[in-house]
Amino acid sequence: MSSGQDFILIKAKEDGVNVIGLTRGSDTRFHHLEKLDKGEIMIAQFTEHTSAIKVRGKAVIQTSHGEMDTEV
Repeated sequence: MSSGQDFILIKAKEDGVNVIGLTRGSDTRFHHLEKLDKGEIMIAQFTEHTSAIKVRGKAVIQTSHGEMDTEV
């Protein structure tokens, strides 16, 4: 997937939801961290630097492939 083609939406269902961007390459590392409070929404994209996004906490995640809730 190339940069800018797709996005995901993350909506926090509680305070303190962490959204963590992970890098591409031979060593996977954290490169970005956002903390969301209840009701806040973040729209994120995969880029040439971001190969994965980790969500920690209660949240709803929407993608072009569907919607899911985290199970905490």
